[in-house]
Amino acid sequence: MKAQAASSMTDDPKPDLPRHAAQAPAEPFEALFMAEYGRVVAVANRVLADRTEAEDVAQEVFLDFHRRYRPDVHFAGPWLHAAAAHTALNRIRGRRRRERRELNEAQTRLREATPDPAHQVEIAEQRRAVRQALARLKPKAAAVLVLRYSGLSYAEVGAALNVGAGQVGTLLRRAEQALKKELERSGSPV
Repeated sequence: MKAQAASSMTDDPKPDLPRHAAQAPAEPFEALFMAEYGRVVAVANRVLADRTEAEDVAQEVFLDFHRRYRPDVHFAGPWLHAAAAHTALNRIRGRRRRERRELNEAQTRLREATPDPAHQVEIAEQRRAVRQALARLKPKAAAVLVLRYSGLSYAEVGAALNVGAGQVGTLLRRAEQALKKELERSGSPV
């Protein structure tokens, strides 16, 4: 008799619980997940026609539900199904918005990559005229323009030219006026 009792204790890990209770999920949320996961994925897959993305939607929906509600609320199943449909539809909407944005960006890059040839010639001519006018300026005036318009700060320009940072503004204004006069003299548009 003791042998039978001992063997029945080793066969069943939870002897105090009924046999079906030992196999049930430990947590209510786990039970809800096991009961509804297939349907939630099916709803999302129906909308998306992509099983992997539908499973991602299901995870998102269950996580959102878990954050908001207790797993034993009476509306859990219907809420999960509706959330799966809405989330899947939002993914489609988001995909469309992203595709439109990417198409617009690609078209913009294409327009920028293939500029108008006449505009390109005009830009090249303006650059040539500016370079020629810079060459006719005094070295310090040309240097202050080049350094400042290359992105250096007043302090950096002053250090490069061995002048105080407070003088750079004055030098820059005078150099801009001299460049403008040189461009007007050569007949180039300012």
